[in-house]
Amino acid sequence: MSKKVPLYIDGEFVASKSEQWIPVTNPATQEVIAQVPVATQSEMDAAVESAREAFKTWKEVPVSERARVMMRYQALLKEHQEEIAETLAQETGKTFEDAKGDVWRGIEVVEHAANIPSLLMGETVENVARKIDSYSYTQPLGVCAGITPFNFPAMIPLWMFPLAIACGNTFILKPSEQDPLTPTRLAELFEEAGAPKGVLQVLHGNKEQVDFLLDHPDVRALSFVGSVPVAEYIYRRGTENGKRVQAFAGAKNHCVIMPDANKQQVINNMVGSSVGAAGQRCMAISVAVFVGAAKEWIPEIAEAIAKVRPGAWNDEGAAYGPVISPQAKERVEALITQGEKEGAKLLVDGRNCKVDGLPNGNWVGPTVFSNVTPDMEIYKTEIFGPVLCATEVDSLEDALELVNNNPYGNGTSIFTASGAAARKYQHEVEVGQVGINIPIPVPLPFFSFTGWKRSFFGDLHAYGKQGVRFYSETKTVTARWFESDLEDPAGPNMSINLR
Repeated sequence: MSKKVPLYIDGEFVASKSEQWIPVTNPATQEVIAQVPVATQSEMDAAVESAREAFKTWKEVPVSERARVMMRYQALLKEHQEEIAETLAQETGKTFEDAKGDVWRGIEVVEHAANIPSLLMGETVENVARKIDSYSYTQPLGVCAGITPFNFPAMIPLWMFPLAIACGNTFILKPSEQDPLTPTRLAELFEEAGAPKGVLQVLHGNKEQVDFLLDHPDVRALSFVGSVPVAEYIYRRGTENGKRVQAFAGAKNHCVIMPDANKQQVINNMVGSSVGAAGQRCMAISVAVFVGAAKEWIPEIAEAIAKVRPGAWNDEGAAYGPVISPQAKERVEALITQGEKEGAKLLVDGRNCKVDGLPNGNWVGPTVFSNVTPDMEIYKTEIFGPVLCATEVDSLEDALELVNNNPYGNGTSIFTASGAAARKYQHEVEVGQVGINIPIPVPLPFFSFTGWKRSFFGDLHAYGKQGVRFYSETKTVTARWFESDLEDPAGPNMSINLR
């Protein structure tokens, strides 16, 4: 019998009374390793009510005590990093090292949340008018919620609920139904760290549960990471209901390769950034833009990528694992076929990939196209698989025009030995996150994750200072105290003079 995943409501792990259960499969074997419930209406109502009630007391907990909860939590996450990573690897298919990295990037955000006292500091100005002072406080919103994707089941939940809760909010997490075991373990450790009852809730389900959170009047803010159509839907429905929403969407990340770059560094970095994690990450490099003579390196890059092989999570020689589902495999392979039909040159073909001993896995081999043009579907679509598209331009200006014409703006990089070229690129490119001789420019948590254009819907980005602003509200106070009260021998003058 496969494990039935519990809900986490009002500080208790409870067995759902749902009649609908979703199988959770190991993507390397198709073995059902768990069943996750579709939360019932009464279970959803109970989670929101618990979060609403818990907020009344949690917001009054001193900020230093909230920070200490995060300090204990990050220590527990570090202690259990490998155990969490093993669970994560088996339900996502990631290699063990990749899974450990997933957990570690989440730990870094929890460490950031432990610095919350200084991040919540307001501002003050004395004597804005004669004997009148103004100052601002940063206060929590209330009940917040997060909807997270399958590809980073540790990192992305940890982007959200620790920072929101450190700010004084309570939080309802709705993780992906495809890999719920990792978020459940994160909740167990959060409780062990001393989080009070009701501060965190975990609901499982599908669209019905998402719509419930988008519509419920007690949910003040909602964070999402996923595909463009769903991000647009969540942003529109959430904001129509008066909620604060940050919705991170798709990407088509370009890496510009100048002819003066270090060739070996380019080759090494293109391999990992294009096919690592089976290409299932919104910061993967999926388009390599070769400027001028750099196009001569395309065969060597293709040869290096062709040597990479997928495998099971505990295969130390495997570079990446399977894609998440049979449907995902079918979609990626269909796009590869379409790219070939549209005239792109298929240098490395990852279709019909086999892994010894695991015939039922969702395997897609490393794939490289050259002669890709912007009108092709493989260029326009986020493939979300281990596929690199190579295209060629004559100059840095042409590369900038290509990248800036793309509707996505999540991440980009440039490899060059020229400081002038790097400065021009970082200044003129219309993308939120830029790497210079770094292929995947994901910022550390004291900065913010800042996708642009159709890669992000909202105003305030994840973690960093913007994350704190997203999960908080500013209250400004203007105060005047009358010195005449000090001179009254009968005591303070309690009348209020509103001049």
